[in-house]
Amino acid sequence: MVRLRLRRMGAKKAPFYRVVAADSSSPRDGRFIEILGHYNPTKDPQIIELKEDRIRYWLGVGAQPSDTVRSLFRQKGLLKQNRDEDAQPEDAESEAPSEE
Repeated sequence: MVRLRLRRMGAKKAPFYRVVAADSSSPRDGRFIEILGHYNPTKDPQIIELKEDRIRYWLGVGAQPSDTVRSLFRQKGLLKQNRDEDAQPEDAESEAPSEE
């Protein structure tokens, strides 16, 4: 399974992260498929640069983001905040009058 996750880069005590698409069995800083952006939490304000078209592609083919990457996507507006918006009431069809 492909995961969208952070890959730690930078010097000791001065990390920055790349957002990558990687196989779930590969190590955190190991082999990856594609670089999708970067995240620098040490700057003020934090720097989040993402390739939105490629992220949408990977999410469309079933890649699962890690918890931290999911929160970064929400900050940038790539994912919806609430899952309740996606759910539709099932009894909406049964309320319509039938002509039998």
